[in-house]
Amino acid sequence: MFQWNTRVYFEDTDSGNVVYHANYLKFMERARTEWLRSLGLNQTKLKNEDKVMFVVRKINIQYKMPARFNDQLLVHTDRIKITDYSIILNQNIFRDTAIITQGQVEIVCINSDTFKPVRIPKMTKQLMETI
Repeated sequence: MFQWNTRVYFEDTDSGNVVYHANYLKFMERARTEWLRSLGLNQTKLKNEDKVMFVVRKINIQYKMPARFNDQLLVHTDRIKITDYSIILNQNIFRDTAIITQGQVEIVCINSDTFKPVRIPKMTKQLMETI
C-alpha cells in the first residue's frame, strides 16, 4: 500500500469550509502521481519516450463524511488488479483513523499520440506490481 499526506486548503472548500466533492478526485489523482513517482516512474518520460499515458476509465466513489479546511488527510492507494492494459486501485482517504472517502479507480494505458489502448510497458508493469 502506498500512502500520501495532504492538507485541505481554503481553495479546496466551499462556502461552508467543507471540501468540494470534486476535490477528493484531485487528492486521489495526486496520490496516484506520487505513487508512480515513488516507483521511479516519470510520467513525462513515459509520454514522450515510451509514448504511453495512464488515464481514468472508470471511478466509483463514496463520500462517508466531510473533510474541512485545515484537515490533515492521508490517501491510501492499493493495487487490486493489474492486466496487460489496465490497473484497478482502491483509494481511501482518511482523516486520523476514519475513512472519509472510498474510491475504486480503473486506469487504462493508452498511446500518447493515438489515445488508443496499448499494453503497459513490461518494466512499468513490473514496478506497479510491487504494491
